[in-house]
Amino acid sequence: MPCVGDWLNSPLSIVQGIFAQNVPNSDWEKKVTEYFKEKLKENNATNWVPSLNDVPVHYLKPNSLVKFRCMVQDMFDPEFYVGVYETVDPNTNARVLHFGKYRDVAECGPQQEIDLNSSQTVTSERQTFYCVPVPGESAWVKEISFFASQARVSPSTSYTPSRHKRSYEEDEDMDLHPSKQKEQHMGNSCCSGGDIHGCVEPKRLETEASAGHHVISPNCSPPLDLNFPLPGEKGPACLVKVYESWESFKVNDVLEVFGVLSVDPVLSIMNSEERDSSTLDPMESMDTAEEQRVHSPPASLVPRIHVILAQKLQHINPLLPACLNEEESKTCEFVSNFMSELSPVRAELLGFLTHALLGDSLAAEYLILHLISTVYARRDVLPLGKFTVNLSGCPRNSAFTEHLYRLIQQLVPASYHLRMSIESMNHSRFIPHKDYTANRLVSGLLQLASNTSLVIDETQLEQGQLDTAGVHNVTALGNLITWQKVDYDFNYHRMEFPCNINVLITSEGRSLLPSDCQVHLQPQIIPPNMEEYMSSLLTAVLPSVLNKFRIYLSLLKLLDYSISDEVTKAVEEDFVEMRKNDPESVTADDLHKMLLVARFLSLSAGQTTLSRERWLRAKQLEALRKARLQQQKCVNGNEL
Repeated sequence: MPCVGDWLNSPLSIVQGIFAQNVPNSDWEKKVTEYFKEKLKENNATNWVPSLNDVPVHYLKPNSLVKFRCMVQDMFDPEFYVGVYETVDPNTNARVLHFGKYRDVAECGPQQEIDLNSSQTVTSERQTFYCVPVPGESAWVKEISFFASQARVSPSTSYTPSRHKRSYEEDEDMDLHPSKQKEQHMGNSCCSGGDIHGCVEPKRLETEASAGHHVISPNCSPPLDLNFPLPGEKGPACLVKVYESWESFKVNDVLEVFGVLSVDPVLSIMNSEERDSSTLDPMESMDTAEEQRVHSPPASLVPRIHVILAQKLQHINPLLPACLNEEESKTCEFVSNFMSELSPVRAELLGFLTHALLGDSLAAEYLILHLISTVYARRDVLPLGKFTVNLSGCPRNSAFTEHLYRLIQQLVPASYHLRMSIESMNHSRFIPHKDYTANRLVSGLLQLASNTSLVIDETQLEQGQLDTAGVHNVTALGNLITWQKVDYDFNYHRMEFPCNINVLITSEGRSLLPSDCQVHLQPQIIPPNMEEYMSSLLTAVLPSVLNKFRIYLSLLKLLDYSISDEVTKAVEEDFVEMRKNDPESVTADDLHKMLLVARFLSLSAGQTTLSRERWLRAKQLEALRKARLQQQKCVNGNEL
């Protein structure tokens, strides 16, 4: 009877037990999945599982159960593996069946050999995803997830029980020096071809470049590029091997996977030997050396996870239940409890953002609507629900956008600050492109997870000449904003990847980029020290209140919304009346914008249907916003 820690520390022994009991029946795989699914439902058991987001890989026990919150950056070709194989003892002729699932290296005893011609052999297929931590994930998401996990992990699950777990953020010393920890290794291993490799312990050099996310590998020259979309990202990249329902996952999906950690040193030796031998015998492998280097990096640098369970995440906010679609009593209770105190939370958030926007309450209203906006549907090519805001009139020389971004970063789970300059436009890689030599998708700045907040700062933009790359990058930003899609470059053709990115543009005048709504900032106060003023705003907010802001913004994105037939009719009549009174300035585009404002205004108050009151308030906000733009136009004498 397996003890409590076995399924965490030795998941393969659990699989072996189920396999032994159910062979030759083919449903043993289903029973394995059901076993771990039930285990993870018990008493927040997901928090007992060590996370690769929190703990450096050299602190984790090989072949233990781990979890990983990640984004699918690339999909490799499906691979074949030996799902079931038979070993034979040459002396006694005794035969034993083994499973190859959830393993990189086939296992056999000291006096056993793999019978490659056995009729019991089963060849299966699995899909490999190249996964990276969620790009731009906020520090508070990492911290809350880390401490929630830290409190529930028993010492036996740690690779080095005598030492406390440290997050990647705190483990810089380990990043800069080779790990002195010895790696546990299976006593006897065989590769699928039957070659036996002894226990070898390669030196693990885990040097991570802070700016360029390159890792120096003892087996790879030049340095291994971990292919993170954003510069300066930390954390592991993993090869995630999925066995069931991989068709439901696609590039840029955010997943949480639970699986067996594989960091077997034999993998590095095998891959190194393959690279060496492929130069001698070109028929041995059809892969190029570069492709082998990218697809089979050293396991100590890019660990493998053999997935037992995986789920697509609706959001990555650790303060919310992972899935809000299920009619679970705990989820319903959480939502109803929070909704009951929604009104004061909104009022406090409005006050907080009003101060952040230098006393401008109208701009703060629109910023709330922007932060809870999301693409809820697509009609043909038109994304419905996008609400890109251009905040014009921003102070140029006070680093206002930088400080505003830092505040937004404290509220949303994932974000990125794009400083728009001639140099960054000409020299940055925005669009992911296919590298056919290495057979991989090379990431770009716009390969972001759904619901990431992208803050574009135009206030630093000066006169200059955009080159071809710069023009392509600006075009890509325009397409992202207008169509919520990024056209990935596959050399011979472009492929559309739909996205759902919240874009906020700060500028002095009207933005060069398209937007759904321009709000001109009217500061009521000009602080003498912008940095001190903005920092004091965060200091003044209690952590519990800040957490309520975070829940508020994430939860409202996930609510359904509808308009009753009665209100639809009233809105139509109202619009007809508006057109009669002012036929030149009221257009169908204005109606669309007001309906969008009314939608997010209703949701911001916790209402999932449009009321007459919210419609009138939306009209009022739009009238104030337009009047302000008109006033500014008269002052400057040109269009904003």
